[in-house]
Amino acid sequence: MADLRTTKTVHLIGFASIFVALAVMGLKYAAYRVTGSVALYSDALESIVNLVTAVAALLAINISSRPADKNHPFGHHKAEYLSAVLEGVLIVVAAILIMREAYDAFLRPREISEFGYGALLSVLATAGNGGWSAFLIRRGRALRSPALVADGWHLLTDVMTSAGVVAGLLLAWATGLKVLDPLLAVAVAAYILWSGSKIAVTSMSGLLDEAADGDIEARIRAAIKRSGNGALEAHDVRTRQAGRAIFIEFHLVVPGSMTVHAAHEICDRLEAEIEAEIEGSEVVIHVEPEHKAKDHSKGTIPL
Repeated sequence: MADLRTTKTVHLIGFASIFVALAVMGLKYAAYRVTGSVALYSDALESIVNLVTAVAALLAINISSRPADKNHPFGHHKAEYLSAVLEGVLIVVAAILIMREAYDAFLRPREISEFGYGALLSVLATAGNGGWSAFLIRRGRALRSPALVADGWHLLTDVMTSAGVVAGLLLAWATGLKVLDPLLAVAVAAYILWSGSKIAVTSMSGLLDEAADGDIEARIRAAIKRSGNGALEAHDVRTRQAGRAIFIEFHLVVPGSMTVHAAHEICDRLEAEIEAEIEGSEVVIHVEPEHKAKDHSKGTIPL
């Protein structure tokens, strides 16, 4: 039931992200049309990327929530990482388009008109993005959704670049230096290029079966310690994260004289304890006789 509620929550947030992206894109494009600023154009162009990635994130969330099947026995959880990688690639494409527009503005400087009205529209869009990005990062981490977290970090970079654009345009408008407008666009492109590469690299870690973070591994070991009575030790604890799922496996050493039924009961108890402690976890335990014990070496959990 908890997994079902989590999946529904992630879907609702994914839908909401699309509507927020549409609203912000509209405000930023209006700011560009009013002022004619290439820096605001770059900001509006990044908002188109925001919309595309919000749709991609929702599609990935839909795919990742599908149950395991014959061709995908471990589920479809990694689909969210593909969405995050796509987001990084699209950010790079947006940066290239912005650079091209900035180059054109260097060759043919543009007048900035109606700055006050345009700045107000941009500030409203930035405020909306700021609140939503903080929500996405917080809830994405709580729900263990790489797609939502990546979308939140992307929006946060959008907030920072938008703030820089407005501040820079204020300086350009006050000084009359038209060259500041395309220079700001180049700065925006460089920043989102860096943020896009960072998102892509982080997502690749998930595709390469990165282990769960230290806090989760500590909770797993504590759960084994609490519920492993009857066994002798556990060792070779391994984890891998795949979207909202965490796959956990370890070796459990039991007395050689223990029956299969008794060992199975210990495994059932351990699986229930770990799955209650770590939402979305899937546990595999390999039972071994006592001569396989590792004499409390590093990483061994005595029971």
